[in-house]
Amino acid sequence: MNRVRRLKFVLWSLLGLAASVAVPRFLFGLGASTNLSDANPWGVWIGFDVMAGVALAAGGFIVTATVYIFKLDRFHAVVRPAVLTAFLGYAAVAISLLFDLGLPWNIWHMMVFWNPHSPLFEVGWCVMLYLAVLALEFFPVPAEDFPRLAKVRAVLVKARLPLVILGIGLSTLHQSSLGSLFLIMPYRLHPLWYSPILPLLFLVSAIALGISMVIFESHVTAYLYRRQPESEVLASFAGASRWVLLIYLAVRFGDLLVRHQAGQLLAFDWRAAIFWFEVAAMAIVPIALFWTSRVRQSRAGQWATASLVVFGVVLNRIDVGGVAHLRPDGAFYLPAWTEIAISVGVVSAAVLAFLFMVERFRVWERRPADPEQDPLKLPEFDAVDDTWLGVPGIAARTTYSMAFIIAAAFGFGFLHVEAAETRGLEPIPVHQARGGRDILWIDGNLDGFGVTFKHVEHEKREGAKQSCVKCHHMNLPRDEGTACSRCHGDMYLPSDSFRHDWHASPSGGRVACYQCHARGQARTAATAVACDKCHKDLVPAGAAIKVKQYRAVAYTEAMHRLCIGCHVKKAKENKKPEMTRCDWCHKDKRQVIDSREIVLRRRGLTGINVVLPPPDAGGK
Repeated sequence: MNRVRRLKFVLWSLLGLAASVAVPRFLFGLGASTNLSDANPWGVWIGFDVMAGVALAAGGFIVTATVYIFKLDRFHAVVRPAVLTAFLGYAAVAISLLFDLGLPWNIWHMMVFWNPHSPLFEVGWCVMLYLAVLALEFFPVPAEDFPRLAKVRAVLVKARLPLVILGIGLSTLHQSSLGSLFLIMPYRLHPLWYSPILPLLFLVSAIALGISMVIFESHVTAYLYRRQPESEVLASFAGASRWVLLIYLAVRFGDLLVRHQAGQLLAFDWRAAIFWFEVAAMAIVPIALFWTSRVRQSRAGQWATASLVVFGVVLNRIDVGGVAHLRPDGAFYLPAWTEIAISVGVVSAAVLAFLFMVERFRVWERRPADPEQDPLKLPEFDAVDDTWLGVPGIAARTTYSMAFIIAAAFGFGFLHVEAAETRGLEPIPVHQARGGRDILWIDGNLDGFGVTFKHVEHEKREGAKQSCVKCHHMNLPRDEGTACSRCHGDMYLPSDSFRHDWHASPSGGRVACYQCHARGQARTAATAVACDKCHKDLVPAGAAIKVKQYRAVAYTEAMHRLCIGCHVKKAKENKKPEMTRCDWCHKDKRQVIDSREIVLRRRGLTGINVVLPPPDAGGK
């Protein structure tokens, strides 16, 4: 039983490390514990914890369908472990979502504020309902040890078939819907992974992964508890797995041929290399191994091949969730050690819960002996100073508690909380348009998805003198028509347009404190002298927008406020409701001026017929 105790020691240590990261995560937000940013909003918590976690739990609906729908009773020995694994897997997904959501306390909102147009709405409801179904399916197992729950257990046993049917429906729905999330990003996901049949690919690969997880879990627990695995049953699962993987392989490569993307397979870049490595691990090599009768019947062959499938499908989910995304700004996401610690901690908690259940209840036909409660075990002493740690149960709790505390302390020592408020929120500077005064090409993200703004036409339509102050409502000193980006300096975050430090520094404005703040008063923005007392030309006469504070909103928000607000009025005056639509300004999403070949290459659009404007900014 030393194997189990050593594993528990490691798992409690990893859980303590995750706990140290969880504290700043919930106190200071995502920036304190992730390398996520506006350019990389999805990371390992989505790819591994959610997408891979849901797929890893697919064995529950596969085994229950095999036994209770198809009446293959020879597989009954693996039903309870498979359902328990699925239940703990979905519980781990729910816990992981609390870490990934910016406002985790609002996770219940989807039950009240419905948005049926979103794939996440369906995924969220299916995960929540299927977790409840799995709890009801597994509840009769622990209820066996509680006579008072006999009537409840009897009711749930009678309702087993409806629960199994409901669970199969819910699980197949959201296994495929996870793939639907990426159908809306054809230009973000690399062509080797993007496909209009992603939901089908996700479902088939989840079935293969669920079968492999049953094999993997059985062999690992057999090793830990020194029991005989269900080798004959698992050999049948291995035989079924090869056919599922073969179907997946045929559909995936057939899809690439139909979409004329097979040429991407021979590209000499790192994404093509990852694709071949992923497909080889999850399908090509396991099919060859499972097709060999000797491998399919042996314990080592079953375990090694199933492990390969598990690794390959998990890698596929991580690739689709973030690694295979095309980023026009060249940004690269590498998860922080804190993100990995959280993911490992959630998995460790699920494994500890699994070990607890198999030791306390009859998950298997034969319950293993509890390594912490063995009455024949002699008292244990600490290896260093021969201190008696108590009876085995007390000694185990003492050892695991110390491992948890020491690992948590170690984790706290490596945290950088002082950067919590800004980490992950790196400013994305605004790059103002190229072009002349007549026509401006506004492309703040530098990704080619910009807006052509006909400057002179707007002046003529509104009147040259009156129109300027509708947009340019504030100027820098001794300037007229200051560009929006000079104050709204970040694409998505508010900016400090006042720049207090610059005004007070000797190399900047050299303004003494008393020149803005009266003596004897608290130096706050409320007691400061108005800026236009010194800068008479700061706000032009007749400005349509009044300056209430000197913290400028994000560039995108400022532009949308100006354009949409004016277009709403003009739409009513001219009776043209289409003026308020996004495509009134964003005419052509593939329109690129200058550097267009670089932009197309970054977005993976080379080889596609794209209508490009002439190189000159005026579009003449």
